[in-house]
Amino acid sequence: MQLPPLSLYIHIPWCIQKCPYCDFNSHALKSAIPESVYVQHLLDDLTHDLAYVQGRQLGSIFIGGGTPSLFSPQAIDTLLKGVAKRIEFAADIEITMEANPGSVEADRFLGYRQAGVNRISIGVQSFQADKLTTLGRVHNSDEAINAAKLAHQIGLNSFNLDLMHGLPQQSLTDALSDLTTAIKLAPPHLSWYQLTIEPNTLFYSKPPKLPEDEALWEIQQQGHQLLIDNGYKQYEVSAYAKANQQCRHNLNYWQFGDYLGIGCEAHGKITDLTTGQIIRTSKVKHPKGYMDLTQDYLNKKWQVAKHEQAFEYFMNRFRLMAAFSQDEIISRTQLNAKDIAAPIQQAVERGLLTASNNQWQVTTKGTFYLNDLLEAFT
Repeated sequence: MQLPPLSLYIHIPWCIQKCPYCDFNSHALKSAIPESVYVQHLLDDLTHDLAYVQGRQLGSIFIGGGTPSLFSPQAIDTLLKGVAKRIEFAADIEITMEANPGSVEADRFLGYRQAGVNRISIGVQSFQADKLTTLGRVHNSDEAINAAKLAHQIGLNSFNLDLMHGLPQQSLTDALSDLTTAIKLAPPHLSWYQLTIEPNTLFYSKPPKLPEDEALWEIQQQGHQLLIDNGYKQYEVSAYAKANQQCRHNLNYWQFGDYLGIGCEAHGKITDLTTGQIIRTSKVKHPKGYMDLTQDYLNKKWQVAKHEQAFEYFMNRFRLMAAFSQDEIISRTQLNAKDIAAPIQQAVERGLLTASNNQWQVTTKGTFYLNDLLEAFT
């Protein structure tokens, strides 16, 4: 069998303060970050996972959080050099790092670039002061705009602006104003997604008043058209990009590629070359436990059962607008044509998928009824 491409996710869990909508594994700062200690733990964690590489190069790295830009450029340089000593990089490797506008200055942006980061994802969320306050963000509009301008100036291969809509008390005019401001900054990539209230967040325990469904629909429709009119192409449910500027790391997730996960509660997905089995891993959640030398970094490891593989594959793949083929499904899972024929035909008959030349594509109706579409593969 041929193994899928390999990526690496690195989790840095600290942030200045916990945002009320955030359900990621992040921890508000209470003292100085032990960045050099944590970097060494990350590299030791990676060393334990090297058997999963199975002769492959790394096609992409994504440093997420938390707020990775709280780490110094020197720490990121040490980290990336350590990774490169352990796994060979593809010549065109994409290395993305998340950054908050309020935690980044010009010299730090340039320092990350010099350390090897060639793509930055800037967590803007909104350009409006009242919305930023509601969302618990620590930056202001000017800092967000300056961060985007810096990203242009320092010679990155690409950068992303992260923007939310459907915010508390947000009108259609507010949402389109945010989007227009972002477009004027000419990011090669825009993540534009609706705020959802997740369990284990402050918004979940104290829900804010969100726009009504009709207003959300208008925001989605008019915002989508605004992006299209300005040269962005939607390639994923919440991702828009200029030509050849899609996030390759996320594409690998959505196409059911393999990835190693290191850092607090980082998840990995690996295909075993010998058995064809799909293995998932999860690391220790809390920084204190993760950096405890008396225990393993691995919290949990399990095999994805064959009867669950169709659901897991399509849960990712249906987020993409591009067509998928039978060969792709078979090469990324242990499934065969018989396993998927009936549910795919059912989805086609319901107008959720279209079929052409042994390829299938999610319809517009399918994107609005993804849960219904996925139920066919449970």
